[in-house]
Amino acid sequence: MNSQTQKEIYHSLKSKIEKLYGKERVAGIVNKIKTLMKKYKSPLIQTKDWVDEKDVFLIVYGDHLQSDQAHLKTLSFFLKQYLLNVITNVHILPFYPYSSDDGFSVIDYFKVDPALGDWSDIRQIAEDFHLMFDGVINHISAKSDWFIQYLSGAGDYQQYFIEMDPSIDLSSVVRPRALPLLNPFQTKGEKKHLWTTFSEDQIDLNYKSEEVFLKIVELLLFYISQGADAIRLDAIGYLWKEIGTSCIHLPQTHLVIQVFRDIFNLFAPYVKIITETNVPHKENISYFGNGYNEAQMVYQFTLPPLVLHAFLTENSQKLTGWASTIQPVSPKTTFFNFLASHDGIGVMPAQGYLSDKEIRAMGEEIKKRGGFVSDKTNSDGTKSPYEFNINYFAALSAEEDSEKLNIQKFITSQAILLTFQGVPAIYLHSLLGSKNDLAGVNKSGRYRSINREKLNLTQLEAELSDSQTERFRVFHRLKKIIEIRKNQKAFHPNSEQKILNISEKLFTIIRQTNDKKEIILALFSVNASNQVISLNLSEIVEDINLYTIEEIVSQKEIKTQLNSLSLSFNPYEFKWVKFSKI
Repeated sequence: MNSQTQKEIYHSLKSKIEKLYGKERVAGIVNKIKTLMKKYKSPLIQTKDWVDEKDVFLIVYGDHLQSDQAHLKTLSFFLKQYLLNVITNVHILPFYPYSSDDGFSVIDYFKVDPALGDWSDIRQIAEDFHLMFDGVINHISAKSDWFIQYLSGAGDYQQYFIEMDPSIDLSSVVRPRALPLLNPFQTKGEKKHLWTTFSEDQIDLNYKSEEVFLKIVELLLFYISQGADAIRLDAIGYLWKEIGTSCIHLPQTHLVIQVFRDIFNLFAPYVKIITETNVPHKENISYFGNGYNEAQMVYQFTLPPLVLHAFLTENSQKLTGWASTIQPVSPKTTFFNFLASHDGIGVMPAQGYLSDKEIRAMGEEIKKRGGFVSDKTNSDGTKSPYEFNINYFAALSAEEDSEKLNIQKFITSQAILLTFQGVPAIYLHSLLGSKNDLAGVNKSGRYRSINREKLNLTQLEAELSDSQTERFRVFHRLKKIIEIRKNQKAFHPNSEQKILNISEKLFTIIRQTNDKKEIILALFSVNASNQVISLNLSEIVEDINLYTIEEIVSQKEIKTQLNSLSLSFNPYEFKWVKFSKI
């Protein structure tokens, strides 16, 4: 199924386009796609067929780090100076000209924001790191040329956007924000109401138009030609609209993604699609398709709130219960795991695992720690929490705890991320041990700015070279465990994962290679007290005499007694216990 011939891929492509746009339009659309593939040559970049245990993503804005150089040059310097051979893949958040939402309201998809640099700066970073670009293709800026042309009455652009009679009942539409779904705009002829899922500055594109579809295909091929070997499809679940439905996760949306996958398989098979759908787990994993025909990776949105819940309550049971349900999909799909990003900590994905009461209790704790709670509008007009806006380090830090203890909590949370089946992605501010940027919130008026602080490179370098600073302690400890992780075959994204329920005070994962030559028992204390646990080794290995045992972070050999393993834990400590076949 995963080794189709070119002929089979074209047949698949044609059948999907027929479902989307009708039989009479298939030949014309496919011919235009072929022309685009000839126009944009796939670059000869160093890549590999699939991810492995060495792959670690960094999530970063192009202007997160600032100096007297162009921002992308500053980023390139930092990456090469501090993270070469540590981070392998860099997700540069939208680096295109934009009008709002910190890059997610794109004015021109095909340009680099001049305030950051240009395409040569992007390609420069691609020489040392694999790059993931954002495909912000659900919507485009109200300041974009496409939309300006539409408002002026230009014929080529009249089908690019979704006009809607405001009297139509749209109550069944799922709303991610507590903002109007339709907004009025004055066109050359008359006032029209247009579909705006996220804001009045982010106008949804009309994928029922083959012209829009082909323009986006061109865009994605262009991104690949500029060095992208992974493309993140932002807010992709809202792509296709049908009145009378929820307008989220529609079959047509899945078909569009499958078409993109077919095109990539023809044009650049190494390119990976990562879908960003901040929704409950069952809906989220639907974007794997059958394991071979949609996204190779999906964001593991349930992980951040449940890890946070485990530490806030000092109880791992909800995290353990959910993690026990995770099942592999195929050898060429896996989870894109993260705990923090440029956005808040989404709580919708925790639905079904945490009660409304538990989510509200977490929200109150978030507020105590300097954060905010953002709401969404439900179909009945009520509001409920959508995400917690807070820096992840701050979310885990209790005022009554020492700096050392808060750092330990944070490091252990990141170790869970680095252990979990899938590919880990670490946000720059997590790697640097940043705190809440309340000044940024006050300046922008937006809660999400709390975790998007811009840093002066000179000051940052001074902190990273001073062993007394919190940044130094977080950064160098995280670098160490990332480097350890990258050398463990048991941490391959597709290696087997088993969850043990030892104690509510511990979260426990077993990762092992298929041949069981390497087994890692990972134990994470989510508790503020010291504890000692005893394990029956028959739960981990069939014959302990065939293995040596070592805790690979401390590099201490571990002794066993009568097929039993005893381990002691300091508050919030974690251990990676490796069993290596002799």
